[in-house]
Amino acid sequence: MLPRPTHQVGGAPALFLDVDGTLLDIAEAPDRVSVPARVVDLLARLAARGGALALVSGRSIRDLDGLLAPLRLPCAGLHGAERRDAGGRMHRLRVNGALDGARAALSDFCRDHPGTLLEDKGAALALHYRLAPQAEAAARRTVAALVSRLAPDFQLQQGKCVLELKPAGASKARAIGDFMAEPPFAGRIPVFVGDDATDEDGFRAVNAHGGLSVRVGPASDTAARASLDGVADVLDWLSGWLMAPLEGTP
Repeated sequence: MLPRPTHQVGGAPALFLDVDGTLLDIAEAPDRVSVPARVVDLLARLAARGGALALVSGRSIRDLDGLLAPLRLPCAGLHGAERRDAGGRMHRLRVNGALDGARAALSDFCRDHPGTLLEDKGAALALHYRLAPQAEAAARRTVAALVSRLAPDFQLQQGKCVLELKPAGASKARAIGDFMAEPPFAGRIPVFVGDDATDEDGFRAVNAHGGLSVRVGPASDTAARASLDGVADVLDWLSGWLMAPLEGTP
């Protein structure tokens, strides 16, 4: 059962949050997402209350900063390939491989399959087929061929109606572990909220730390130990942290 916000999770928590599908409703395309003022205000208040809060997302850090301006929170982007710590220092995985060929191939694919979308994140490429479900099989074949060509420098990350080429070694689990080795996260109990298969390694990492893993939405097979129904429930639950005793808030 999901603890109420006033429930202490064994000590002061470190709060890690996915963004799309967790804090924000998923849109037809990444650039069409809506960011309610409530979300920015809630994150600002949570960060000010205890300090140990970080975003852990598949989006780039630059994209996260743009969405949540004027906030500049500690965050991990591109599924952990880049990270900004609580001191504002940037950490990036070294990528030994070029995506230019894959970028061109996926651009051609999107031209030939209307409704598909290439999201170019610089160090990662995401092929979305939410608006063209009939193209899923072809998209999987195309991305699989690219993965075999780019291995071992890049690997496949699957999400909700998206197939992504990401730097090998990047993971939300690694990002959470790196945060947990640094102040103000070190010594706290990790809490991670996410909604997708891309968050499963983060759930397992948090479980290994004795923390609380929360899956948003239905999932038949998940490592998460608790659940919330949707984005609105996440925001309501997080709002409750602001009413909890300080030791039990992030």
